[in-house]
Amino acid sequence: MNDDPLDSLLTQLCQGDDAAAERVFVAYEPYLRKVVRRQLPAKLRSKFDSVDVVQSVWADLLGGFRTSGWRFSDKEHLLAFLVKITRNRFIDHIRHHRRALELEQGLPADESTGQLTSAEPRPSQLVQADELWQKMLALCPPTHRDVLQFKREGLSLAEIAERTGLHMDSIRRIVRRVALRLSFDPELQNRLGCIEE
Repeated sequence: MNDDPLDSLLTQLCQGDDAAAERVFVAYEPYLRKVVRRQLPAKLRSKFDSVDVVQSVWADLLGGFRTSGWRFSDKEHLLAFLVKITRNRFIDHIRHHRRALELEQGLPADESTGQLTSAEPRPSQLVQADELWQKMLALCPPTHRDVLQFKREGLSLAEIAERTGLHMDSIRRIVRRVALRLSFDPELQNRLGCIEE
């Protein structure tokens, strides 16, 4: 009588039992993943991992049992076969990605960090700025909205004074009043850094 559960699973697997195939996969999968991980170079880990290789092996194994009539006399023969097919499939994966690895080049470490960041604001920052702008317009009398618009466009106090006919001190007071009103809104207190004199 077979006392080893893997031997009885192997018998069921050879008879075409899909549930037995799943249990055999669960039993052997950690070992086969180790076989792949021991040989997998670090530069290939971004392309595929041990799970990819092992799952493709099991897909072939199930097909072999169903259509080709593969049979194994004991669990040692099955394990030896699985290790061999896993190594072959691993070599296939390496060959498949070899050309890409030859052509890929890393970014230079000294120059790459600054070039990858955008000077443009993030979408969340644009939304926050628009919310703040709407709040500022709501707190400001209609006659002072031109001052805020010119300030938003980046004009200097002298340029705003020239366009509006207001004194520069009046423009400062308008901006300060809006900032003071905003400061009472706890949600917007941390955004007040954008209002400069």
